[in-house]
Amino acid sequence: MIYKTLIIGVLCGYQFDVRFLETSSLTLRDDYMPHTNSTPLAFCRFRSLFMLASGLLSSVAAHAIDEEFISYAQNEIAIVNVTLIDGTGTASKLNQTVIIKSGRIEALGSSADISPSASTHIIDGAGKTLIPGLVMMHEHMFYPTGNAHYTEMLYSFPRLYLAGGATTIRTAGTTAPYGDLNLRDAINHGKTMGPDIDVTAPYLNGPGLPILKIKSLRDAQDAKNMMQYWDQEGVTSYKAYMHIHQDELAQVVSSAHQRSRKVTGHLCSITYKEAAELGIDNLEHGFFAATDFVKDKKKDECPGSDLHQSLVDLDINAPEVDALIALLVSKNVALTSTLTVFETYTQGRPKAYPLALEALIPQVREQYETQWQKIAEQENATWPIVFKKMMQLEKKFVEAGGMLMAGTDPTGYGGVIAGFSNQRQIELLVEAGFAIEQAIKIATLNGATFLERDNNVGSIEAGKQADLVLINGELINDTSAIRNMAVVFKNGVGYNVSKIVQRTKSVVGLH
Repeated sequence: MIYKTLIIGVLCGYQFDVRFLETSSLTLRDDYMPHTNSTPLAFCRFRSLFMLASGLLSSVAAHAIDEEFISYAQNEIAIVNVTLIDGTGTASKLNQTVIIKSGRIEALGSSADISPSASTHIIDGAGKTLIPGLVMMHEHMFYPTGNAHYTEMLYSFPRLYLAGGATTIRTAGTTAPYGDLNLRDAINHGKTMGPDIDVTAPYLNGPGLPILKIKSLRDAQDAKNMMQYWDQEGVTSYKAYMHIHQDELAQVVSSAHQRSRKVTGHLCSITYKEAAELGIDNLEHGFFAATDFVKDKKKDECPGSDLHQSLVDLDINAPEVDALIALLVSKNVALTSTLTVFETYTQGRPKAYPLALEALIPQVREQYETQWQKIAEQENATWPIVFKKMMQLEKKFVEAGGMLMAGTDPTGYGGVIAGFSNQRQIELLVEAGFAIEQAIKIATLNGATFLERDNNVGSIEAGKQADLVLINGELINDTSAIRNMAVVFKNGVGYNVSKIVQRTKSVVGLH
């Protein structure tokens, strides 16, 4: 439509408002219209009115599409007779009522003790479970589309994250920072739907990664300069990556803390012990990325395949393991569990959810299914050994007092798909040995606490923002019920999960 308008403008001699370049809108002014003999004035005026009207209709239509996904927008809503898992880690409660008013949680308690007013819209929660909106800490707005290439999913992923129960996310690294920043702002201003986003700056990485979209740091000063720039642009977190050097990481941590920002890391060249002593706040992927147990590891060098073998050989009850966990706990270093992405490399594990596969365009679905089949046919596979050990280490870390958070990391060769994998992460935490109440806390309040947003989100408590997920089924009896999310409330507005999922079929991999 924009191009049609431009053509008409040229024919009619219009002068365009320069804001067109920024807003995709334009101003057509008759007093600036030196019409030509071949383009009558009446025609130009008619066409300008027609195109402007078309633009207005398009805007209304776009708004109507968003409205289509909203099931509940009443000012006062009561969810009654529901099973409540409040995100604090305490035992679930049966027959509860939660009252939402003006986008916040006004009251909650036993349904026998709370009586909604006559004007309140009632949702019967019998046979259903209510949990807080998920706060997921290792998400991306890109997806692997082949040959080490990642394509931005700025349309499908925000919708699918929301439909998967994630009402707050941190993008743990980006290849399109302005895309993430602008998307965050569009969501905040109500121009599109999706979770609240904590935007992490582009990866802070040394040389050695074969991904063209990622910059290689020259030195510690380069890291400082890069951080200063992105802080001014509005990022709120930083991520150190696999090939960073210790002097660069020291600068990153120092610069971030001076700005009251936090640093996470997917490391390889630097061990967890070294990173903790440098003051890092968070480490990604549980213990999957820990090079502490690689024999003869060289300083500032990523050991490559030796990392995986060190985890295959690792005795998780060894003194050096206990010492590392104790150090991380004493230094308040949080870990982010991303079991979902490592499951895709592990023989004997199930495929992605059927609905998740339906979200993929045919080309990336074929890519995923082909690779999954190759892994399924492997002989003498070692990933099952590592996957089980890493689950056990995450449990051990929490039992020692460590802060574990949850994320998904939609990378690898595909199959980790926004929203669906957030649900799968809950199932995997329970498989790792956590009670469902613990798993929900890891995926909600722990992330909110790390982001310093726990006074507003992360648990179901009176006064907090009404970010809630209503699930069909009793989650305390069947963890797989997490896949049956019916409504996701964000700021008290209830989004229909099924409608969002249906409208995002065969788009992941495209946009």
